[in-house]
Amino acid sequence: MRLQKYIAMSGLTSRRKAEELILQGRVKVNGHVISQMGKNVEPEKDIVMVDDKVIRLEDNKVYIMLNKPKGYVTTLKDKHSDKIVLDLIKGIRERLFPIGRLDKDTTGLLLMTNDGDLAYKLTHPKHVVWKEYIATVKGNPENKKIKLLRDGVIIDGRRTSPACVEVIKKDKDSTVLKMKIYEGRNRQIRKMCKSIGHPVMELKRVAIGDVRLGNLEVGKWRYLTKEEIDYLK
Repeated sequence: MRLQKYIAMSGLTSRRKAEELILQGRVKVNGHVISQMGKNVEPEKDIVMVDDKVIRLEDNKVYIMLNKPKGYVTTLKDKHSDKIVLDLIKGIRERLFPIGRLDKDTTGLLLMTNDGDLAYKLTHPKHVVWKEYIATVKGNPENKKIKLLRDGVIIDGRRTSPACVEVIKKDKDSTVLKMKIYEGRNRQIRKMCKSIGHPVMELKRVAIGDVRLGNLEVGKWRYLTKEEIDYLK
């Protein structure tokens, strides 16, 4: 088994993050530091350590949905924040990690698991998984600016992929947009709206593919249903 897959299946983190840990020299196999990709391990024989702690395969896979409140970060540890999403998950023995991220000020649907393979599938660019957001932006964007969002705008030096954008509501000083994207670039929705001169005031993720937040209360979590898990896989 590839080393990065072993780390992911241990429930420690996603496969992509496992690859980063290897390249950073934080992984040992049988006492030897592994800092390049390509290493295979035998789960029954080899001892794998991350940051000098032994990790083992996690048999019980857990999949949950959290309605993330504002003010919480989705990293597992953050020395600059005293609020992390794991603090909201009580009563689960397994080590969970978020699939993707929501920034501190964004609320809504966050999937968490200890299944590194699924996390890899849902976050890798080659897999098209639409994410749906409700964004309240400042002012009232003209139709030509909405078209820019749909066709793609330049952020961080690159054009965004086509997006689905629909005007839900207009008030005097703000507009509510429904936006669907399949990229996972850092703070993408916020940067897209800022690029057309209408910065985001409130942002909430309501769906990942066909898995929807529904009426789950803010700060609460639930297990995914078998149908939702099968769909994501």
